[in-house]
Amino acid sequence: MEVEDGAELCFPQFPNTSCRNPPSPWPQKLLIYIVWYSISLITVTLNLLIIISISHFRQLHTPTNILLLSLAVSDLLVSLVLMPGEILRKTSCWFVGDFVCFLNNYLTIIITASSLGDMVLISVDRYVAICDPLHYNTRITMNRVKLSVCLCWLYSASYSFLFVKDDLTQPGRYNSCYGECLFVIDYFTGLIDLVLSFIVPVTVIVALYLRVFAVAVSQARAMRSHITAVTLQLSVTPKAKKSELKAARTLGVLVVVFLMCFCPYYSVSLSGDSLVKASYASFIVPVFYFLNSCLNPVIYALFYPWFRKAVKLIVTLQILQPGSCETNML
Repeated sequence: MEVEDGAELCFPQFPNTSCRNPPSPWPQKLLIYIVWYSISLITVTLNLLIIISISHFRQLHTPTNILLLSLAVSDLLVSLVLMPGEILRKTSCWFVGDFVCFLNNYLTIIITASSLGDMVLISVDRYVAICDPLHYNTRITMNRVKLSVCLCWLYSASYSFLFVKDDLTQPGRYNSCYGECLFVIDYFTGLIDLVLSFIVPVTVIVALYLRVFAVAVSQARAMRSHITAVTLQLSVTPKAKKSELKAARTLGVLVVVFLMCFCPYYSVSLSGDSLVKASYASFIVPVFYFLNSCLNPVIYALFYPWFRKAVKLIVTLQILQPGSCETNML
């Protein structure tokens, strides 16, 4: 392996097989550090607030919030595991070994697949709540939702292992030199992954939400046109419907932002090596993916009053008081 004069080797003791340290100018490295570590810090903080809020306050223990909790765990893992690994790839040599590289690649696929699975479950939850509200409490129970979340993570772990099992038995088999961490799948396998882990889930999500919004629009029109005398029972019903419609709108925004951030991430699966290796693609595409994990809690803060109230109680340490878990949050 030829090395340019003045190039810094990752492992100087192996001059013929060592990779070179990425020759990025310091302003570019500084920009990467500032942008990605800022996103990582904000993401960790906001998602921890979500996890603490839903876990601590009993009134927030609802099927929908359990799904949001699972999504927040995925987003937290993105900031704690995936972002540091990606920063190391982009700015330095991979000094932590082939097995850690395998774990990083494995966790990347698990977290991505589980996030998509959570979005599908959230869409199903809203579909039943809006399109079949009379049977929602019997069909969407806490035990069923918890089981669905566990199965989602189990499926993600099993599915992801199929892509990295060879890397476990032959670590670093695609590396051209020491100090490199690559994850390579052939075009056909990448196409199958694109279909199974993105196109199919996205199709299900979009189909369910199109149905949800069609029913929501018809319900809104019905409520506006209902001018005749109503009974006490009917006077309560619009409020319940309004609450469900608002929840559907909030989670609809969540899904739209999710798809906008994930489309660039998955588009490289069908692109050539020239796009994957392009400097702007290697930097911008992961940023979109990581930014989604930061935006989800921001969406909760904008649309969910209970989250803003929970944050206030957490920041002021009122959750440490006895009986704080019974606080009225709704």
